Amino acid sequence: MDTFKTVKETAKGLFTEKKSKFISFAIPVQTVDDVKAEVEKYRKEYYDARHVCWAYMLGAERNEFRANDDGEPSGTAGKPILGQINSNELTDILIIVIRYFGGVKLGTSGLITAYKEAAIEAIAAAEIIEKTVDLDISFQFEYPFMNDVMKIVKDLEPTILSQQYDMDCSMSLRIRKGLYDQLISRLEKVESLHFPKED
Repeated sequence: MDTFKTVKETAKGLFTEKKSKFISFAIPVQTVDDVKAEVEKYRKEYYDARHVCWAYMLGAERNEFRANDDGEPSGTAGKPILGQINSNELTDILIIVIRYFGGVKLGTSGLITAYKEAAIEAIAAAEIIEKTVDLDISFQFEYPFMNDVMKIVKDLEPTILSQQYDMDCSMSLRIRKGLYDQLISRLEKVESLHFPKED
């Protein structure tokens, strides 16, 4: 798999149940630090809310995740939010649900449903995009072999990150993971081309 689904930009949802208001946000994130910063930001903005619950999923492999109930009964908030991230197969996403208590207790099953529905609303409002898992490669070669290199670039269409042409040329490319091995094996056949050793 060299593609994954995420949200393009922050989207907002709202779910109301027995006068309790659940305001939800689906937010694109890439690191745990991003998650912490976003949670902190929404805590400050909605400082008067009863609960700020959240869940996130990170990485193309979808193996880094966490759910937080923020004082709600265990498993009633973060878990149903994470469940919606999973059922939509999303990653690099944080969903925050802010609850304003309406004076009527919802009970365990009511809370689970409310947080799930709030997450659904945020995802429904979001633009879902597909991204590729990309890898970078840098190499050097002699100028006379420029045409050989450019033919490979034309065929496989990587993104050129940087290029320098002199008697000795250098280039850095970014290509989707699924084409990486093919790119390497074709570049290895170009005379004079070599990959700089990693420090």
